[in-house]
Amino acid sequence: MKISRSSWHRGAALLSAMLTVALVATLAAAALWQQWRDVEVEAAERARAQSSWLLTGALDWGRLVLTGDLVEDERASRLGQPAADHLGEPWAVPLAEARLSAFLAAGGAAEDSFAHNAFLSGQVQDLQARMNVMNLLASGEEARAGARLRFARLFELLQLPASELAHLAQQLERAAAAHQDGAEGNAPLMPSRFEHLAWLGVSEATLSRLRDYATLLPLARGAATRVNLNTASAQVLYASIPGLDAAGAQRIASQRAAGTYRSVTDARAAAQAGSTLDMSWTGVTSDFFEISGRLRLDDIALQEAATVQRSRSPRRVSTLWRQRTAITLHDGEV
Repeated sequence: MKISRSSWHRGAALLSAMLTVALVATLAAAALWQQWRDVEVEAAERARAQSSWLLTGALDWGRLVLTGDLVEDERASRLGQPAADHLGEPWAVPLAEARLSAFLAAGGAAEDSFAHNAFLSGQVQDLQARMNVMNLLASGEEARAGARLRFARLFELLQLPASELAHLAQQLERAAAAHQDGAEGNAPLMPSRFEHLAWLGVSEATLSRLRDYATLLPLARGAATRVNLNTASAQVLYASIPGLDAAGAQRIASQRAAGTYRSVTDARAAAQAGSTLDMSWTGVTSDFFEISGRLRLDDIALQEAATVQRSRSPRRVSTLWRQRTAITLHDGEV
């Protein structure tokens, strides 16, 4: 069958039109995808910047609360009342998770989609409610022996291997000596955070068990960091006070609910153990705290933890280190 020239031209024109439409649709789709991608990247960058500022704000909130507590302590001192840090103070009240738009509405700010879908929470914890591992490097052999004795009590209470404590003390001394001399060699790195104790051969299981009872803080002029009697758990009190039994530690922890310990003498009376207890490594004030903030967006949570040191003269709160992590939440997890 012979195709006429006019039919051939009509077919070619139709094919050209179809190709043109396909090309235009492809270009339009590519342009639309590129525009969508740019919008998503910009939205993600905006959310990242907002999240960063919000978590920085949570840190500033914690520092402000801790500074306000210093002001209250100074006012109490002028009235003749000794300073004490305890769990009844504003810094110890956690910030429960709340929709970010609720904070913006309270401040009179405009709400957007990010604020409606974001949830913010935070808390301040007293790190001197735990035993400082760096006490094992306190100045003087007597002080180091005292630290080993106290950690031995803690390891025994938690049913942790004593061999790991001996190895930890040995490796920590090696790391400190190498850090002081500037000699690297085969010495382990000097840890700066609790998780870094794994560098010294401490097992993950031991670190997990110790986490609620021990921390890692810098020493002030080589002096051992004291445990706060108003915030420490009964387990930490038992380990920190040689000669104290478990019942006495529990009495100290339970009776402070009736009133804050204003001195070590008050806690000694609560323990009902006489004056033979060595409570020289305990106190009623704290200088080190952990400020944590968490921002939740759908199934993603961005959380930050910062260790801060508070000084009374001059009055300030300094950040020692900050760590920010992102986690994926499972169904039903908040």
